[in-house]
Amino acid sequence: MIVLSGNDISVSFGGETLFHDVNFRLEENGRAGLVGVNGCGKTTLMHVINGRQEAETGGISKAAGIKIGCMEQYVIRDDNITLYDEVLEIFRPLIDAENELADIAVAIDTGDHSEQTLSRQMQLQERFEREGGLTYKSMTCSALAGLGFSEEDFGKPISVMSGGQKSKAQLAKLLLSGSNILLLDEPTNHLDITACEWLEKFLTEYKGAYIVISHDRYFLDKVTDTTFEMENKTLREYKGNYTRYLELKSEAREAQQRVYDRTVKEINRIEGIVEQQKRWGQEHNFITAASKQKQADRLKETLEKPEDLPEAIKFTFRAKEGGANDVLIAKGLSKSFDGTAVFTNAELDIKKNTTTFILGENGCGKTTLLKILTGEYQADSGEYKFGNNIQFGYYDQAQTDLDPSKTVIDEVWDRYPKMTQTQVRSALAQFLFKGDDVFKNVGKLSGGEKARVSLLKLMLSKANMLLLDEPTNHLDIHSREALENALASYGGTLLIVSHDRYLINKLADRIVWLGKTGTVNIDGNYDRYIELKEAKAQSEQAVQVKAAEGKKNDYKERKERESTLRKLSGALKRCEQAIDEIGLKTAELAQQMSQPEIATDYEKTSALAQEIEALKEKEEALTAEWMELSEQIEAFT
Repeated sequence: MIVLSGNDISVSFGGETLFHDVNFRLEENGRAGLVGVNGCGKTTLMHVINGRQEAETGGISKAAGIKIGCMEQYVIRDDNITLYDEVLEIFRPLIDAENELADIAVAIDTGDHSEQTLSRQMQLQERFEREGGLTYKSMTCSALAGLGFSEEDFGKPISVMSGGQKSKAQLAKLLLSGSNILLLDEPTNHLDITACEWLEKFLTEYKGAYIVISHDRYFLDKVTDTTFEMENKTLREYKGNYTRYLELKSEAREAQQRVYDRTVKEINRIEGIVEQQKRWGQEHNFITAASKQKQADRLKETLEKPEDLPEAIKFTFRAKEGGANDVLIAKGLSKSFDGTAVFTNAELDIKKNTTTFILGENGCGKTTLLKILTGEYQADSGEYKFGNNIQFGYYDQAQTDLDPSKTVIDEVWDRYPKMTQTQVRSALAQFLFKGDDVFKNVGKLSGGEKARVSLLKLMLSKANMLLLDEPTNHLDIHSREALENALASYGGTLLIVSHDRYLINKLADRIVWLGKTGTVNIDGNYDRYIELKEAKAQSEQAVQVKAAEGKKNDYKERKERESTLRKLSGALKRCEQAIDEIGLKTAELAQQMSQPEIATDYEKTSALAQEIEALKEKEEALTAEWMELSEQIEAFT
């Protein structure tokens, strides 16, 4: 069933077409990724879908009963309330119903037992439970915790939250909104890896459809099964996640190029015949030439040249030669701010020409650790040392190395004054700054443009070790792939802080997980880290299960022993009672035998004697049983 569709949508700004003839279909439970270079119109298309932007032509159709949700609908309107109350507000109808139920309960307790009150209570209670009234508070806590908020954060006012935390609060409200279709624009921004994993699990289990814009390729691979690509001012659909889309696109382009090349070759061959026929100059040659020319013209009409790929950055990192094998050794590093420890006992052992990624939850001190290594911060304890002839370059995700008052060309030229203007402008062109773009003011650049300037300055340094703090932030997918390829052929040593799991998978030799109490080394890439993490979790779960089974078995054995002991004790008690009864009976019979009238009666005496003998045999048997029961009871205690 189609729940959402776009039909021949076109949008222009300032007389220039942003995109045209956009068509798409979203199935029930469809999971679509929307990709394309920065500025191609992805967010604008989202605004058209949710009604914030009107299309010049075409429109959006949605199935009956469909509710579309996007983050812009859930902005933070009151900074004075707590995070928990702000997100809980998404369940306002349930909160109102809960309050009304409480008022009705008070009315009933004070004597209102009218049919109207009782009927309203029953109807409201049924609706409250049906719409999730019993779980909405726990769902809110789960979403906030999953997105990286601590319980302490729940009670903090929104006013003290960072911009990233407010964005996560908006995302939590959207995920809990009960929408049938979610429109997610860069939802992994501001999320650490743990929160990204939680969001992936949430979307995998989500009972609805969604379209997600993201530069996080690992995330797209996990949560999408269809890819919409905005390119050359229109949209194409590919069945598959991001990696599959790349394969399909490459195959389609290669096939299109083969057809184009064959057609051009055939046109050239035919036109060669035309020229030859014309040179021969006979009447029948001209007729043949005209016929062949028509054939060539028909082929030209069908000729479709493959569209040019979007212009991409041309990264070229080259490390200078030399440098020690032990590039960086760090031991026992710790850092605190305002008396609160960020991390302690951090250790690094970085070897030449290796790529190491530092991972950890938001706030664990990854950037702080890099700034200690660059000398910007002083460690509270511990030491570190770079190897001989190691020259490092540092990429700061905050781009503090840029002067907002300078032009782009001066920012680069002032750093490398020995370069000619031609060399600087050529380098800038590789990073897509061409013509008058080089005279733009740095302070007015977008985040992605600033990132390109910082990366260019780093590239020109020829450092043999690079310390990179979130280098793919602000870059579109094509720029990220260009950066990856450049880093893969860099030839030096890399120490990188990143949440980009696709980048980690492609480049990592080792992962260093940074926590409050130190570092843990994992050889391999991100998938290897996940494999080990899951194996550890399974092992711990197995131990817990075994312990639980052990407790269960211990309990079962204890209960069985108690039951057996009760049975043995009961049998022993009955045995003792029987022995006592035999003793009394034997005494009674002996007393009868001593009576004169019976003692002289042989037959009666003989009968009593036989009865007493039988009782003694029975007593002996019971005594033997009593001893055996006593031994068994003693063995259980």
